[in-house]
Amino acid sequence: MRIVNVDNLQIRRYGRPRMACGRSLSCGMVRNNYSVWDFSERDIAKFSAPLGIFPIGKWIANRKLIETCDNYKPDLILIGHCELIQNSTLQEIRALLPNVRIAFRLFDPLWEPWTRERLSSRMPFVDALFVTTGGPELKHFCTGKNVVAYMPNPTDPAVETLDNSTKTVFDRDLVFCGVGEPTDDRYGFVAQLHSSVDAQMKFDSFGMHGHPAVWGHGYDAVLAGSKMGLNLNRFEGWPLYSSDRIAQLMGNGLLACLWDKGGMRRFFGDEHVVFFSDMNGLARQLIDFQHNDARRQAVASAGRALYHTEFSGERVMRYIVETTLRLPYSHNYLWADEVYSAPC
Repeated sequence: MRIVNVDNLQIRRYGRPRMACGRSLSCGMVRNNYSVWDFSERDIAKFSAPLGIFPIGKWIANRKLIETCDNYKPDLILIGHCELIQNSTLQEIRALLPNVRIAFRLFDPLWEPWTRERLSSRMPFVDALFVTTGGPELKHFCTGKNVVAYMPNPTDPAVETLDNSTKTVFDRDLVFCGVGEPTDDRYGFVAQLHSSVDAQMKFDSFGMHGHPAVWGHGYDAVLAGSKMGLNLNRFEGWPLYSSDRIAQLMGNGLLACLWDKGGMRRFFGDEHVVFFSDMNGLARQLIDFQHNDARRQAVASAGRALYHTEFSGERVMRYIVETTLRLPYSHNYLWADEVYSAPC
């Protein structure tokens, strides 16, 4: 299996951002023994722009992707967050390589209008679309010739490198990291939770209510020093949706707290995460775990083990390949029925 992986690798930022879920998929390609050629479209556009004239750099990046595929002869092209790559470029690649398959994956939520716009724009030009929101709304992006499928946020031991479930000494007991707007579900919730638990544990939240966000290595350091973490999305209840925060929390062995909405009990039980349905229930469970560290370690460890097994970049990447190429599934993927090919 030969894959050209088109993604924003952020080479031009020289190590400042943390590695994201796209890197977990890259690691998964290698762990599956796929032959991979990475193509970082924004970096190529930036470095190729003469005198900083970015439109010319964008044009060059599109030509270089065609050249790369012509040279490498991939079986599959996986496109990530690559808005600079034009659909006309994909058509040219298909003309050169009639047997190539093209998949587009998007980690952004389906409630965002621009997520739907990007999916709608790509759907006539790719063989498969993968989205981190599930449910029958995915049928809206079926053309009758493509496949549209849910995918979870992947993890990899080279990306989520910690195991906080084995630790007992932390900088803080509870953490939330995430910027947002006052209209978001989580904005007021975080402020209320501070009022409920601050007297009994150290709760740090970063990115809202006047507290600065943390990025890159600073974010990794915050995770390393945290016992429990809140997995709060901007809006809750969308089928199977979570931001990649869930991979960062569970993959690093923090005790993850999830709203009991959106069907996540399909993947996890109370032995893996803390499910809650209201503020009081969450506060009560947090305080219970604060006073029972052995139980916290057991649940966080089980959650980490499950996530690294069922949602590894290796397994998710194999699912992407098998779904795009319409191959029989080699594993009983927990989300395998979230695949649609018939339009609404």
